[in-house]
Amino acid sequence: MKYRDRTEIITDMLRSASKVNGACKTRIMHEAFLSLPQLKEYFPLLLRNGLLEYDVVMNTYKITGNGSHVLELSVTLNQMLELSASLNHKIDPRITNRNKNTIKILI
Repeated sequence: MKYRDRTEIITDMLRSASKVNGACKTRIMHEAFLSLPQLKEYFPLLLRNGLLEYDVVMNTYKITGNGSHVLELSVTLNQMLELSASLNHKIDPRITNRNKNTIKILI
């Protein structure tokens, strides 16, 4: 597996929790290809920032409105970068890093 930055890992976790009934920690860990130490690092971050919430009745974690917004922004940004690369445009690394930092600030 290739190196993934924090934004990609968080996007994968949010995507996993965006299912209709949410997802348990184990499912999120498996679908986002995380190790247990990674899960322990990122999970509190997502809960603390209100991107995930715990559903006591279903015993699962669900994505919040803010989490959906961050997921949508991340997906849109990745699509824009892929489109730009497919059009054989050179992407200025400063712009790419600036956009990723924008998402990190939101998280």
